[in-house]
Amino acid sequence: MINSTIAKRYALSLVQLGAECGLVDRFRGELADVEDLFGTTPEIPAAFADPALSHERKKNIMRELVGSCACSELMGNFLLLLVDKNRVAFFSQIVKAYGQLADEHVGILRPVITTAFELDAVQLAAIREALEKKSAKTIIPQLTVDKAFLGGVVVQIGDTVYDSSVKTQLKRIQDQLQKG
Repeated sequence: MINSTIAKRYALSLVQLGAECGLVDRFRGELADVEDLFGTTPEIPAAFADPALSHERKKNIMRELVGSCACSELMGNFLLLLVDKNRVAFFSQIVKAYGQLADEHVGILRPVITTAFELDAVQLAAIREALEKKSAKTIIPQLTVDKAFLGGVVVQIGDTVYDSSVKTQLKRIQDQLQKG
């Protein structure tokens, strides 16, 4: 809980800075580039976690990363701030929180839509249109197929789930029949 609070605080500050400068999307890309380096080179996060490395050496490593990713000066300063505040360990959580907050800032929702089969373009457009009408936001769906479904659709937006699957409907009928 504390970790996510820290990550959200840093991510929110970065979104606010990005909004002021018109760089929200650029920051998203730069964060993704740095995160890719962290993910593909395990020595990088290990270096920041190493208490034997001096603070100045860690800052130099971050400067090299910023240079190799061609990050903006603002992003470079943000990443160096993470080193200064010993928050590099929260970087992946900050990136995730940034993505969510940046989407919220620009009016995007990324619901997870689960069905028993692949949706065709018409079905997907109908679901997207209904969600955009209900939320007044741009919808970028993440589609998943679950063969365990008998049919229907489950849409999850954050903590809210809209479940119109056949399995759930049958369960409701069963519950009603058992209650009498």
